[in-house]
Amino acid sequence: MSPEAPVESAFSTREQRLRHRLEARFTPLELVIEDESRFHAGHAGAAGGQSHYRVRIVAEAFRGVAPVARHRLVYEAVGDMLQTDIHALAIDASPPHLETGKS
Repeated sequence: MSPEAPVESAFSTREQRLRHRLEARFTPLELVIEDESRFHAGHAGAAGGQSHYRVRIVAEAFRGVAPVARHRLVYEAVGDMLQTDIHALAIDASPPHLETGKS
């Protein structure tokens, strides 16, 4: 890897890059990424090589943040991937439950 190459280039798949960005930004207690592209065969975005993902992320960073704002935070974290790699992103973002520390 060249010095000017982003750290992210070490991650070869879209899912790995997506996971890396979300983990780096939110340090989640839970992160589940599902590639749902197979359900969208023939869809315009899928035909262009982009993928459909469903993300469930539980992180303290979402505590006290409204659901729409949580989505915005996730979109900011994956930024340019939405222009190049991801056609659709379904997001379930929440803070951990106070009693258990989990989702």
